[in-house]
Amino acid sequence: MPIKKKKVKKAVKKRRIAKLKKKITKPVKVKVQVPKEELVGIITHYFPHVKAGVLKLKVPLAIGDTIKIKGHTTDFTQTVTSMQINHVPITKAKKGDEIGLLVESRVRRKDKVFKVKS
Repeated sequence: MPIKKKKVKKAVKKRRIAKLKKKITKPVKVKVQVPKEELVGIITHYFPHVKAGVLKLKVPLAIGDTIKIKGHTTDFTQTVTSMQINHVPITKAKKGDEIGLLVESRVRRKDKVFKVKS
């Protein structure tokens, strides 16, 4: 009695599926610690000749804090080394202040500034 074609096709299909199942491995879960970031404020202006940006604060900021500036073409991290309000150097700034911030690279209007928590 001849073997039916349907049964042969099913057997071949089952073997192919079994081979594919052997090739597929379970994904490995990798825990990556991403530094937590808190929105500090938004850049409102940039002065290229002194490499300083004007920052409108939404939370307090102090000298020594690590910040990340992120925008459409901007993405860098730096430590706050110099801040000013009305050309007077300060060490701490509070919510709502508009401060001059010394930056390492060019920043643009509407760039967001984040405080990096370690």
